[in-house]
Amino acid sequence: MRDVESLVGVFRESPFLLDPEQLRARSEWLDRLDAVAGDLDPGGQGKGAEVRRAALAMHAQLEAVNGQLYAALRDEIRQGSRPALFAQLIEDDSEVVGGLSFDYRDELVAGVLQLEEPSSLPAHPGPELVFYQPTPARHLFHLLHLVRLSAADTLIDLGSGLGHVQLLTAICTDARSMGIEREEVYVASAHRCAQELNIERARFLAQEVRDADLSAGTVFYLYTPFTGFVLAAVVDRLRRESRARSVRICTFGPCTGTLAQERWLQPEGPADPERITVFHSRS
Repeated sequence: MRDVESLVGVFRESPFLLDPEQLRARSEWLDRLDAVAGDLDPGGQGKGAEVRRAALAMHAQLEAVNGQLYAALRDEIRQGSRPALFAQLIEDDSEVVGGLSFDYRDELVAGVLQLEEPSSLPAHPGPELVFYQPTPARHLFHLLHLVRLSAADTLIDLGSGLGHVQLLTAICTDARSMGIEREEVYVASAHRCAQELNIERARFLAQEVRDADLSAGTVFYLYTPFTGFVLAAVVDRLRRESRARSVRICTFGPCTGTLAQERWLQPEGPADPERITVFHSRS
């Protein structure tokens, strides 16, 4: 109870969290509030109930600020503008925390894109295919920081899920992007998001990666969507594409180790499965 009262008191004395630009601080504050007040019952009488009701009101107020921020960013994107907040996250040169944890940037991306999660999917994705999980947003912003895409580039995400990579690429850069995903429900959700936000430079194909046309790609992204022989076949496809033109391959997760063993590829820095690794094809 004292922890909740302390959070409420600080908020009342210094309402800086109501500033839309304080997204990170607001997210951290909401996490703290959820941790100490999540099970509190606002009913009843007395000081305890009053503190609980104040905490719930504060929570609702902060969530409303986030909602207003997300709505403003969606309007910017619909109008063809590049949100300054996204550009700041790309240019952030602080060390990226490795691994699969999620943070305020994921809440931001979810609030802006509002992608619909399918209600049902196959119980098993199939032999040597991996269950879908989105790349944490901090790694996606870091990917865009590393590769510096231009209008001459096309980024292809192999096993693209709900399309976060393609959508952020189209929002934040002049490049084109394409996602290849076997699950049609994921592709349909990505299409709906692109239409609602007037995003024209992103395409989404419901197709097996091994059968897809990769000839437009200059940059490829893999978050370990396959293993074993399927991954080997896809890597061989990419190797053959590299004979026609220079390509870059960005990886995250265990597939990084597989790509690091390919002699036709050179990593741009340490090959770390916990972070984005960029490889370029050797000339």
